[in-house]
Order: sequence, then structure tokens, then C-alpha cells
Amino acid sequence: MVSARSFLYTLAMNRLTLGTKIGYGVGDLGGNLFFTVMGFYLLFYLTDVVGLVAGLAGTALMIGKIWDAVTDPVVGVASDRTITRWGRRRPYMTVGALLLIVSMWMLFGTPVNAAQNRIFLYVVIAYCLVNTGYTLINIPYGALTPELTDDYHERTVLNGYRMTFAVIGTFIGVGAVLPLVSTFGGGAPGWTGMGVVIGVIVALATMTVVLSVREPARSAAPASPGIIRSYIDVLGMRTFLLALVPWSLHITGVNILQGSLLYYFRYIYGDEGGFQVALPILLVSAIVCIPLWVRISRSIGKKASYNIGMSIFAGSVLLFFILGHRLEVWFSYVIMAVGGTGFATQYVMPYAIVPDIVEYDDAENGVRREGVFYGLWTFSSKVGQAFGIWLSGLVLALFNYRESVGGVPAATQPDSALTAIRLLTGPIPALFFIAGVVVLTFYPITNEVYAQIMEKIRKRAEDQV
Repeated sequence: MVSARSFLYTLAMNRLTLGTKIGYGVGDLGGNLFFTVMGFYLLFYLTDVVGLVAGLAGTALMIGKIWDAVTDPVVGVASDRTITRWGRRRPYMTVGALLLIVSMWMLFGTPVNAAQNRIFLYVVIAYCLVNTGYTLINIPYGALTPELTDDYHERTVLNGYRMTFAVIGTFIGVGAVLPLVSTFGGGAPGWTGMGVVIGVIVALATMTVVLSVREPARSAAPASPGIIRSYIDVLGMRTFLLALVPWSLHITGVNILQGSLLYYFRYIYGDEGGFQVALPILLVSAIVCIPLWVRISRSIGKKASYNIGMSIFAGSVLLFFILGHRLEVWFSYVIMAVGGTGFATQYVMPYAIVPDIVEYDDAENGVRREGVFYGLWTFSSKVGQAFGIWLSGLVLALFNYRESVGGVPAATQPDSALTAIRLLTGPIPALFFIAGVVVLTFYPITNEVYAQIMEKIRKRAEDQV
């Protein structure tokens, strides 16, 4: 028999108010606004506005991402062990919001007419600070998910809210960045003004979570094993790795694609404005399809939904490589609409999968390590992003891409550079998507397996009463 206390606790954990779902979801509006600016515009800003050569730009961003990846596990464990009257997670998010505003101003205030080595060092320092601020926000934010509800489907719904706001944040990033640059006068000053505004918006979204979501009492759980021991244990879990590796592969492919699309529209279509049309189409398609994939996952599971979606996205990217340069810019709009239907799963399913693994760990090992899992999850995504950014810069450099001179971008690019841009928006990211689909096929947690996991946790709780 389940005790009345246990039943009421489970009931409370399973049901979330609309206000909690919306308040929590708003946080990822800021998170994906940040991700969009960094992914779609930062490499372009460094090469075509600041004038940093592509190879150095890619290397500087890779160093910043590696630093970002290293700090993720540290913040994850620290937030697991922090006990305050405001909870474990929210104090870190507050500090991160303040740091992000200052560091975004620094990054997008990079000196333009300076020596290459000076620009490189400045970008490395500023980008490391930006990523530190984002880590202090993102790791504790993600770790809140399994603490708010332990229901298998409720988590998918919660992440549906989260990722709906995530798509809105991405939509704002795509539509607002270049107009903001123009509003602040264009050129380097315009990018500085844009960076400050985006930093403030991300901070406000973060504080919405801090002020509207209450952390459950169990967030003051006893500390997990030592830091090194915790990460060794978690990395030894085959179940976790079978979700972690596909996520890393997918995020690498997405980052490569993001960083290359603006180049594609400027130099292959000769229509930079088309980028402002194509990306909203992708995002509208994704946001419309998020509720559909949430419903589909109830029938076929999260794994199958994720694999089908990313297969659609990979096929769309390959079709774009084959036909995009042969047809008019309208074809990119069609591809974005089709690709968005599959890309929607990248917003929802990964973040609905991680909490299930947290419960699996609890069932098997009797310890809750949300921060450790989310630290490693974000660590791997940052490593993937670092590799994707470095690879993009390397490919552009190897194919003789021409950077800006004195803040003035090159009017044309050699055929070799155009080939590089097409590869970076086609086969290269598609290979990462396909590889991720193959690995995720072996992930074992289904609806039925999750029910068994939760039953094991409940029985152990009853035995301890």
C-alpha cells in the first residue's frame, strides 16, 4: 500500500500549474535567443565585421566553448550541493544573469582595427566570460526539470512549454539581430548595441524563472558522492551514454549549419535579406509541430519521435545541398518549412529524455544527481559546439574564404569558398544528424521501462517509511 503522505507527494509532483509551466518555459526564450545569436551570427560578426581571419575566429570560439564545457560540470555539482533559503538553483541563475549583460557588451565591443593577435586574445577572454554567465544560468535551469515533476508524460508537456518559448527566442534572435544592428547605427557600434540589448533580454527571461518557479523541498537533498566519483559513475552508465552521444552529434551538426547559413544567403544567393525570411519559416514550422510531436511521443515514445524528426531534418539539409544553389531563393523557404517539421524534435525530446535518466540513476543507485547529469549534458553539447565552430572556421580557411578588411566584407568569394559554404550547409551537418539517429536507436528507456523504474523508487520509499 502507498501511504497517504507518499500519495499526496506524488500527486503534487505530477501536477504542475499553468503558471509554473509558463514561468519555467520563459527561461528558454532567453536561452535560445542567446544560442541563436552565438550560433547564427558570432562567427560571421568576427570575420565580416571585426575582420578576424576565419581560422583564428574558429579557434578563439573553440577555446571559449572548451572553457564553457569545463565549467558546466563544476556548476552542476555545486548547485546540487548548495542549500539556501532560495533553493539550490536560483542563486546561480541570478548571478549568471548579471554577468551575461556585462560580458555580452564586451564581446560585441571587440576592437575592429587592431592587430590580429590582440583581437584573438580579446575575443577569447570576452567569450569565456559570456559562456561562464550562460553556464551559471543554463545548468541550474535544466536541473530544475526533474525536480518539478516526476511524471513521464508531464515532463514531456513541461518541455513542450519550454521549447515553445525556446523557438520564440530563436525566432526573436533571427528577426531582431540585424534590425537592432541597424537601429544602433550599423557597423561595429551597431553590433555593440545589439549585444547589450540581447544580454538584457536573456537576463530578464532568467529572472522570470527565478521569481515565478519555486523549488520543491526535496531540492535540499543530501549531497551526492564526490565530484570525480559522481562523474565517473554517470559516464559509466550505458543508458546515459546512449542518449548523450546522439545529443552531442546533433548539436554539433546544428551548430555547423547555424554558423554557415548567413554566409550562404550573402554569397550564394546574393540576398542577405532572404536569411531574414528563411529562418522565421524554419522556426514557425518547428513551433507549430512541437505540440504534434508531444502527442506523437505518447504513442511511439520519445526515442522514436526524436529519430524520425532528425531523419527528416537530415534529408532536408541534403536536398538543400543538391538543389539550393541551382534554384532561386524561394526553394530555401520550402526546405526550411519541411526541415522545421523534423527540427521541432530537437527542441523537445532531448530535454524530456534526461529527467528519465535521472530517475533511472535514482532507482539503480539510490542517489539524485540532477546537476551532474545536466552538467555533463551541457558539457557534451558545448564540446560539440566547440568542435562545430572550429570545423566551420577550418573549412572556410582551407577553401580560401576572404574575410573583411577594415570592417568592410568581401564583395565576392572564390568558387572554392562557395563550395565550402555549401558543404557546411549540407553533407557535413547531415552526417552528424544521421550518426546521432543510429546511436539513439539503442537507447533502452521506453514508456514501459520508465514505469518499472518509478515503481522501484516508490517501493524503496515505502520500505523506508
